[in-house]
Amino acid sequence: MDGDRGRPGQAGALRPVLDGLRGLHRWWRGVIGADLYERYLDHHRRTGHDHPPMTEREYWRARTDHQERNPQGRCC
Repeated sequence: MDGDRGRPGQAGALRPVLDGLRGLHRWWRGVIGADLYERYLDHHRRTGHDHPPMTEREYWRARTDHQERNPQGRCC
């Protein structure tokens, strides 16, 4: 029971570290483009389209097809 008393303090001490790691994770997802689908959904919601958004699979297929039709700045 006494061991439970220390937990809130320990969690509070770790919070800045966890917040930093979460920020690093968000930054890295942005760098490698892993957050593009979430950004698409956000854009779709904000602009008020009258059709439902693409599924994640449809989004990546459409993006890949677009890149294949319009090769720009690709090294390979």
